[in-house]
Amino acid sequence: MADLLIELFSEEIPARMQARAREDLKKLVTDGLVEAGLTYRSAGVFSTPRRLTLAIEGLSAHSPTTREERKGPRTDAPEAALEGFLRSTGLTRDQLEARDDKKGQVWFATITRPGRPAADIVAEVLEAAIRNFPWPKSMRWGAGNLRWVRPLHSILCLLTDESGASVVPLEIEGIRASSTTRGHRFMAPEEFTVSGFDDYAAKLRRARVMLDSAEREAAIRQEAANLAFARGWEIVPDEGLLTEVAGLVEWPVPLMGAIEDRFLSLPPEVLQTSMKEHQKFFSARNPKSGRIEGFVTVANIETSDQGETILKGNQRVLAARLSDAAFFWENDLREARSGMTDWAEGLKAVTFQSRLGSQADRITRIAALARQIAPLVGADADQAEQAARVAKLDLRSAMVGEFPELQGIMGRYYALEAGLPAAVADAARDHYSPLGPSDAVPSAPVSVAVALADKLDTLTGFWAIDEKPTGSKDPFALRRAALGVIRLVLVNGARLGLSELFRLFGEAHLAALTPGQGDQQIATLQNDLLAFFHDRLKVHLRDQGIRHDIIDAVLNMPGSDDLVLLVNRATALNDVLRTDDGTNLLQGLKRAGNILAQAEDKDGVEYSFGADPKFAETDEERALFAALDQAEPAIRNAVTGEDFPAAMQAIAALRGPIDAFFEAVQINTDNQIVRRNRLNLLSRIREAGRLIADFGRIEG
Repeated sequence: MADLLIELFSEEIPARMQARAREDLKKLVTDGLVEAGLTYRSAGVFSTPRRLTLAIEGLSAHSPTTREERKGPRTDAPEAALEGFLRSTGLTRDQLEARDDKKGQVWFATITRPGRPAADIVAEVLEAAIRNFPWPKSMRWGAGNLRWVRPLHSILCLLTDESGASVVPLEIEGIRASSTTRGHRFMAPEEFTVSGFDDYAAKLRRARVMLDSAEREAAIRQEAANLAFARGWEIVPDEGLLTEVAGLVEWPVPLMGAIEDRFLSLPPEVLQTSMKEHQKFFSARNPKSGRIEGFVTVANIETSDQGETILKGNQRVLAARLSDAAFFWENDLREARSGMTDWAEGLKAVTFQSRLGSQADRITRIAALARQIAPLVGADADQAEQAARVAKLDLRSAMVGEFPELQGIMGRYYALEAGLPAAVADAARDHYSPLGPSDAVPSAPVSVAVALADKLDTLTGFWAIDEKPTGSKDPFALRRAALGVIRLVLVNGARLGLSELFRLFGEAHLAALTPGQGDQQIATLQNDLLAFFHDRLKVHLRDQGIRHDIIDAVLNMPGSDDLVLLVNRATALNDVLRTDDGTNLLQGLKRAGNILAQAEDKDGVEYSFGADPKFAETDEERALFAALDQAEPAIRNAVTGEDFPAAMQAIAALRGPIDAFFEAVQINTDNQIVRRNRLNLLSRIREAGRLIADFGRIEG
């Protein structure tokens, strides 16, 4: 057994590419080694801005010798067939063996492939991995043909076993593998030799390189928190920024600075976004005031003045950036206080989609429809309309022009400066939400009304112009918009008839696109969009443990466009089917439905009326009649009152009588009156189930 150490040393790898590159290197090399017949015990992969490192433990020293028998043509086959077989095996005729087969004698080849040393295999696999590495972007440099994310300087490739370490013989475009690497670019740039992974990691640390990105993240997080604590501040969490910064430095040195007083009146989101986007600074918040008052920058070098010079330079750049932000903010405030009329006018020139009109057209539709949605979610209709009219005006602001990720957030500040009610301002901030499955869902009624109107306008608009998601393609994020509607409805318990809303929104779009459209176009849009929502709902509920077939079982019930009603049905059904009684009840209902369907198909009639207890011949039949007489009204009343757990409890009471009935009773008796009566009794069982769901759609 041997240990393998690989390091690919280059100019700086973009931070955003490092995590994927680590996994790609590991997969390409380990898959290649295994395919070549080697085995290994474990593999670890690491990265810094200038290196990708793979360490493999317990690598077998040789690939095994393999023997393969391959059947060829018959011995009397044409010569061309035999020659083709010989070429494919690499053997000669005298190395073949003739054996008896069912149809005569056949040539057989025994191909022996001798094992190979690990070093030879590693060299081949690593060269292939380097030449075919799947960088999102790569470059060529100098006169060579090799492509890499940035110029590749050196390759370290060592195999270490009991006899010591040896360099794997490998050369790519003039870069020869060796046992040497370099430390930190500035603090320890000299070459040094290593003998294995432990030696490599230890010497790198002495050379001011922290190899493990997770360790760099932890060090940055801890030191930044310590610096903030010393000033009575706290670091605003940002895991994405932490990962990015850890990919920018090999030896993280966090430094803390304060924001000048003249900028502290800027909204905290502006300060945080400006520092993050332009300078990769972490924001430090004063928990007493709630303001962003400081920052942490992460240097890649230790200095004799403990980073003072670096910090001063960063603060000069920060002051320039925040001066721009303050200028944008002051100009935007003047427009907000004057009513934002120029912004509203400007949106007439901003195209939302070529066939769906401008942002101003869209705002007009959303405002009208938010007013109609408002009563359904308990919102004030005037405020919902007003919020929809101002929610997107910040798209014309200088601040959102500079930082598009602040849209909505800045809208709230500008609405408040314009003297609008807090509910209207909050809706401007919240109407884009939820943006993803982990994003918070608005709960304020006005926010919910505008958020629903915004997303439903998008969905019905793109459906009206037949721009629907296909396969993995969804350029307009319509699946995300549908999931947003679903979460808004379910989290807030909003009782909406989606089909009616699709009609209202669809008519607004189709009237502009195809004046005089018919009812058939609207109906098609409604049905297609509702089916799309049902598919999205299945995906959403799958993560909550509700199977797709259970959703299918309730989709054909009345009110399937009321998502709250639909999910309540599905949840109650799912809970019951997790129990033994529920599983057995399901089998009984499905058995009744199957027998009934076969009889109806054979007899050409529908058995749905006329079951009479006077024709019952057994106690089990009479007991089932009595149980149904009791269960049916209980189920019906519970369903009417939307008490689905009670409905499931009532139908679950049928489990015992149904089981006993099938145990004791022969349905297809020779007495046609009794047979017909029993089939009609099965129909009562089927209809009792249909009051709740289509049990036939549930998998056994």
